[in-house]
Amino acid sequence: MTDSRVDWSVWHERYDSEGPMRQRLEIVQGHIVTALEQIERSPVRIISMCAGQARDLRGALGDVERRDLVGRLVELDPDLAAEARRGLAELGVEGIEVVVGDAGELGAYRGAAPADLVLECGVFGNISDADVEHTLRASAALCVPGATLIWTRHRRPPDLTPSVRRWLEEAGFENAAFDTVPGAETLGSVGVARFAGETGPLADERLFTFIRTRL
Repeated sequence: MTDSRVDWSVWHERYDSEGPMRQRLEIVQGHIVTALEQIERSPVRIISMCAGQARDLRGALGDVERRDLVGRLVELDPDLAAEARRGLAELGVEGIEVVVGDAGELGAYRGAAPADLVLECGVFGNISDADVEHTLRASAALCVPGATLIWTRHRRPPDLTPSVRRWLEEAGFENAAFDTVPGAETLGSVGVARFAGETGPLADERLFTFIRTRL
């Protein structure tokens, strides 16, 4: 569960300031742009976990023309979800639903999975290592063969990102990119993987539970 005492709308204002969080966001946006330019299927199916205000997707759409997008963004905070919904509507995106719900439940993606682009950003720094592994292994149920998965995680000791990339490979993904975010404040990183396996079953199971504030 997220901390109910946190004003998440205020917290997300950190993305407006120059710094590691803004830099990480821009890296993620760049990879989304690349994915949207490379995916030939139409419409493009998208899933986003803990989507917040959808700043990653909304920012990327400023650099691409295609609006043939469908899918589901899942966010627990209703104010953040409302902002995501408003921003996507302003960009002319009508096919993506923003759902107020628990992104840690795999069943939250039923009807939207499998997708061509899966965003797992701002998640792995806030859940246990065991839940990170479980989420990555279960992500085969969210992806069509050839799908792009974008994830983020800090690299503070002990650095989990080598394990993240190994778990992805064991789950049928091929690691395509790994970018580190400049600055010592967050030691952030952004990873991109391509799904080379077969789509797994989408069961009713818990993927993760938040244990700290978002990173």
